[in-house]
Amino acid sequence: MPKTPWVMRMTWSELLFAHWALDPDVVRSWLPEGVQLDTRDGKAWVGVVPFLMSKVAPRSCPPLPKLSRFLELNVRTYVSVNGKPGVWFFSLDAESLFAVRAARATFSLPYMDAVMSMQRSISGEIQYESRRTHRGEPTTQYAACYSASGETFCATPGSLEHWLTARYCLYSVNRRGKIYRGEIDHPPWQLAQASYRETQNTMGCPLGFEFEGDPHVLVAKPIEVRAWALSRCEVG
Repeated sequence: MPKTPWVMRMTWSELLFAHWALDPDVVRSWLPEGVQLDTRDGKAWVGVVPFLMSKVAPRSCPPLPKLSRFLELNVRTYVSVNGKPGVWFFSLDAESLFAVRAARATFSLPYMDAVMSMQRSISGEIQYESRRTHRGEPTTQYAACYSASGETFCATPGSLEHWLTARYCLYSVNRRGKIYRGEIDHPPWQLAQASYRETQNTMGCPLGFEFEGDPHVLVAKPIEVRAWALSRCEVG
């Protein structure tokens, strides 16, 4: 854990992990020097992760109405820097204009504007839709329905589920090519196998990623998260 105080808190809910195994060379080509791609069984794993962000607020401040709750959709893979595993985001679409601009400026992350919607049926199934509208970026679309289809569990260390989800930092690179690490902390994920129906997914098209076949899918219980300010990574 970082020795400095955390700076942001938030809650993630209605979250789906959908992962595809891809050619490592294709994924690695998008990473900057100093960021090492993590692979498992010779494959890179790329995830599409839709969820609801809520109760977002700086430390010691209450959540602000209309600014602290919004939908988000990530495309991510798994990397290490100086031996520390974490998450690399290829894109983070969000429906909040304020969040997109604040995150791009503060965390050097590729947040993008999108029109998004989420509905929960009486049976508990989530219907999630997103269309990227960010100026100067290719339009991407995603539409899927998902729900839990099994008992809740915590991933066993060493399992694929643990490898994909137990990542407690993110990495980003600024315009000068400097790599930064952002630490996060939360309780262990409470996961469940998922029922999943996808009707549209072009999230990987701008990257040349082909999401073919049935993905590995999990849903997660809501989780409270704390985040720290970025710190510079000295890559030798």
